[in-house]
Amino acid sequence: MTKTGQKIAVIGAGIGGLSAAIRLAAAGNNVQVFESHDHVGGKMRSVPSQAGPIDAGPTVLTMRDVFDDLFENAGTRLDEHVTLTRQDVLARHWWSDGSTLDLFADRDRNVEAITALAGSADAKAFSKFCDETQRLFDSFEAPMMRAGTPSRLQLVSTVLRNPALLKTMSPFSSMAGYLARRFRDPRLRQLFGRYATYVGGSPHKSPALLALIWQAEARGVWTVDGGMHSLASAMGRLLEERGGQIINGTAIQRVELQNKVPTHVTDNLGMRHAADVVIFNGDPRALQRGMLGDNLTSVVAHQQTEPRSHSAFVWSFSATAAGVPLEHHNVFFGDVAQSEFIDLSNGQMPSDPTLYVCAQDRGTNRQVQGPERFEIIMNGPPGFKIHPEQEFDQCHTRTFQRLRQMGLTFDPRPGLQALATPRDFATLFPGSAGSLYGRSPHGLTASLKRPTARTAQPGFYLAGGGAHPGAGVPMAALSGKHAAEAIMRDQISISKFRKTDTHGGMSTASQMTVRKPSQSSAS
Repeated sequence: MTKTGQKIAVIGAGIGGLSAAIRLAAAGNNVQVFESHDHVGGKMRSVPSQAGPIDAGPTVLTMRDVFDDLFENAGTRLDEHVTLTRQDVLARHWWSDGSTLDLFADRDRNVEAITALAGSADAKAFSKFCDETQRLFDSFEAPMMRAGTPSRLQLVSTVLRNPALLKTMSPFSSMAGYLARRFRDPRLRQLFGRYATYVGGSPHKSPALLALIWQAEARGVWTVDGGMHSLASAMGRLLEERGGQIINGTAIQRVELQNKVPTHVTDNLGMRHAADVVIFNGDPRALQRGMLGDNLTSVVAHQQTEPRSHSAFVWSFSATAAGVPLEHHNVFFGDVAQSEFIDLSNGQMPSDPTLYVCAQDRGTNRQVQGPERFEIIMNGPPGFKIHPEQEFDQCHTRTFQRLRQMGLTFDPRPGLQALATPRDFATLFPGSAGSLYGRSPHGLTASLKRPTARTAQPGFYLAGGGAHPGAGVPMAALSGKHAAEAIMRDQISISKFRKTDTHGGMSTASQMTVRKPSQSSAS
């Protein structure tokens, strides 16, 4: 493919960076993606095991249309690159009293299941909840998630056109308060409240509007054959097929500006790579700390990155499970719903945790023989720091004792190498302070405080879960779309005035900087 557009440097090969890079390469730009790790995917990473690579990051794929659109934009189809399986059971839920609840892709089956668990009154409440969250999702998808630059004015206009939305939004209520007014059964409040944790928040501090997250799952959940990291690998290959370049094992340490626009990025070996445009696919908080140079510290405001969202303790391992029948997605709830969030707000590991268990090989086309692959997630506070051995012992006990009490056991139990902690995430993702979701979603206007793709620095853009529209796999992909569209609009607006001077310096390929094989199964 002949490249006629701008030379674009993408710092970070997470889902947001890859999404932007694919669109820009397909449009004819010269795209280089620099990734400090030896694999693409960012937080969508995996670790090796005897049973194969295990997901160690996101496990839930919703809003498939976001990825269908991305691959179609590049002239192909998603199904030609990955195999997706739509799940009949969205998730199986467990409580210590022995009760269970499956949520299905079919609403009528959900009504039947909730009737059996909690009675007809709460089943009717669930139907009303579905109607309300569907209205919220339909109303705010376009002006919020799909808009590159959302604003209060857009939201007000949306509500003015449909005043009934104001009551449904419950603007002065927390998500927990909203659910308490809808469901009598505390288990249902606990279940639907957990969707606040999808974006790193507590249902007791997140706005009621976040209840619409349920609709993302209600509209479909898919598994990816091979694991979620296979999607990231497919995106990396598509980028290369469209003429983009991925340079793994290369950390960018500085963005050079000349005449107030980018000219080069400098890597950890001191090599300079020419760039007309730069996309940063990392935690925006890293910019404030000078991790790309002192000239970008004011690009992102403090209130756009603080306070921080939650982190997690993540187990990734292979073992033989016994005791209870698992689906692909499983949630084992703590006994006191609010206890977990009190501990997190105090910077402590939950003493009564809710645990998410992904049985990676269930609900897929893979025939399991022998040990299976598992990922277990416990919410954690960012910046949690105690001695590593004490941290492991505490987390191991709280995780596997809870599961054993609820009937689930693993043989063998995982060791220290299987655990990733907030401390590890702070190292893996510089500037994040261990937070996995960027800015906290707490507060009514939190969703409007994240930085958008276009920054105050001409030629410098943002993509990823720390930027608008926020955390989550499809949201990160949408952030990349927003960045690519902003760049292409800006290309058009300045093309008549842009000088054609050749940048000083050059990017010299060497054995250290040519692309290394992208192996997303590496840790």
